[in-house]
Amino acid sequence: MGLMPYFYDTYAVLEYINGNEQYLKYFKDNYGFLTVLNLMEIYYALLSQYGEKAAEEVYSAAAKFAYEFNGDDVKEAMKLRLKLRRNGLNISYADALGYHLSLRLKVKFLTGDIAFKRLENVEYVKKKREA
Repeated sequence: MGLMPYFYDTYAVLEYINGNEQYLKYFKDNYGFLTVLNLMEIYYALLSQYGEKAAEEVYSAAAKFAYEFNGDDVKEAMKLRLKLRRNGLNISYADALGYHLSLRLKVKFLTGDIAFKRLENVEYVKKKREA
């Protein structure tokens, strides 16, 4: 079937890095995009969990997948975030932007964040520990 593109949520990247085998195929057999905001979240999580060397290595490797967004993307993402919040889903600014971009680029939003589980255009992958 060929390679499938995804938008990589920070959650998905961290699960992959932390050895969740359920995410392996999305990174090894396919490809994806993320934003500099995801890189920021990933760097911080790895810096606090594993130290600067690990954070630098992952940041450098993941930076090539960064997708540049524009002002219209920011505005549309915030409208989407407000709509989702009004429906009881509390998602971050970075997640709203990523989800908006996945819809605009027509690629699945890869995440394990429960807030996205029932939304359209989402590839929801559970945590290792989740039943």
